[in-house]
Amino acid sequence: MRLAVVEWNRQNISGITGFMSISCWVVVFLPQIYENFIRKSSEGLSLLFIVLWLIGDIFNWLGAIKQRLLSTMIILAAYYTIADIILWFQCIWYQERDSLFKTLAVKNSNGNTEEGSNYENEPLLNSLHSIERALTIPDLEHGSQDFTYDNNKKLRNNGNLTIHNFLIVNSVIFSGFLSWYIQYCSTLPPRRDTASSVSPKASTTVPRLEMDLMAQIFGYLSAVLYLGSRVPQILLNFKRKSCDGVSFLFFLFACLGNTLFIISVLVVSLDPRYLLVNASWLIGSSGTLLLDLTIFIQFFIFGDGQENSKRTTAEEEEEYEDATNFTSMNTQKITNLIHDEEN
Repeated sequence: MRLAVVEWNRQNISGITGFMSISCWVVVFLPQIYENFIRKSSEGLSLLFIVLWLIGDIFNWLGAIKQRLLSTMIILAAYYTIADIILWFQCIWYQERDSLFKTLAVKNSNGNTEEGSNYENEPLLNSLHSIERALTIPDLEHGSQDFTYDNNKKLRNNGNLTIHNFLIVNSVIFSGFLSWYIQYCSTLPPRRDTASSVSPKASTTVPRLEMDLMAQIFGYLSAVLYLGSRVPQILLNFKRKSCDGVSFLFFLFACLGNTLFIISVLVVSLDPRYLLVNASWLIGSSGTLLLDLTIFIQFFIFGDGQENSKRTTAEEEEEYEDATNFTSMNTQKITNLIHDEEN
């Protein structure tokens, strides 16, 4: 294999964007799986969203087989299905575990109800001293410093996260291009064949136009399921007013994968029959792209849950000061009651 200058024709552009799209789809589920693993929860993810996506990938895989697409596309479709199952199993696991923990917490709370009634037999002085200790909080000046530190830390973390995501996305895109370039250079003719070295096997074949009825049915079913899968997640984010627990990179790679796939198909040909054969996949990719952009808007409106309230530092300090004054006033009342009881 020897290096060559890329000839920017339709076939090569389609190949480059196609490989980049494949790279995005290979890693698309990993950020969300990692997010769930780190949080030990899948609370922010709609289970119906995963189920519909899984069924859509199954039909997509069957359609790819029936339409006799490239073996790499069939393998990738099978990989998507396996990744969906892993993510679905992860969501089920964490939801069942959280449900078990809540059940145990309720039982423990009910079991401690009778024990809590014993506090009524405690002397009033001991009870009031316990309340006073519970209400003791740091002074306001120290609290203000904590607020300033926390907000500065948030800004640094947001900046680091942006750089981190940028590097990850560019690495995936570059790996897609590099994979295509290796395949491109491997098709070069021997160096001695200078007459044909202008274009390394630049294909001028007409795109496959045969249409398989069952493949088209599977394709359109997968498109409908892909479109419907986003709706539960959008509604869940809107209901929670937060995107907390949802990986930003998950939907970013999905958007990039769909965009690059659409480009790789359209750049080859705009022949009506060619577009008709690929219509179901184009509709599915275009529709989900628009719905994924809606989720992106929710990310910017609601945030990731860590800053969902969108309060400024001054507002937070003001609320802290009000809470401090309120608690101090109640502590003073309790102290007065203690003195009255002692007297």
